[in-house]
Amino acid sequence: MVEMTVESVRINLATQQRVVILKATKQERYLFIWIAYAEAYAIAVELQGTTSPRPLTHDLLKNVIGELNAKIESIVISDLIDEIYYARIVLDVDGRHVEIDSRPSDAIALAVRAKTAIYVDESVLERAGVVPEQNEEPQPPMLKSDIKHEDESDEEEENLDAYRDFINSLDVLDEFGKD
Repeated sequence: MVEMTVESVRINLATQQRVVILKATKQERYLFIWIAYAEAYAIAVELQGTTSPRPLTHDLLKNVIGELNAKIESIVISDLIDEIYYARIVLDVDGRHVEIDSRPSDAIALAVRAKTAIYVDESVLERAGVVPEQNEEPQPPMLKSDIKHEDESDEEEENLDAYRDFINSLDVLDEFGKD
């Protein structure tokens, strides 16, 4: 397992797509996970240190876990199957180890609230992690459909360049949810 932190949550202003960017704590290695609006908002709110007048869903879940005398030990992004990430919330319930299946976005939103560790299985990072070259911004992993074969044309390379331009156009959600 590789420990990660949430580096940022970003949004493409043209398409409104959101991505959470995880960074390994002990190396220059990144993982990009596309997420929905609600989870992006929940993560960004917590990262910015702001609060909602009423508990958000992830606040509620954290409160329920605490009231049941359980402790969130960590979250683990455990698998990547057909370009879908899988995660588990790891709990200690009165000394008993319990793992709950979760979407990674929900698990991350819970982890930032509980100030708990985020881990990614090494096999997931081997398939989807990004290691930027020196003086280069981290780029998301290519999708299966983006993998170029030797006999493909320069048109494919131009499509990949457009994908890179898209990622570089993403804005950090510093003002997320503010009017």
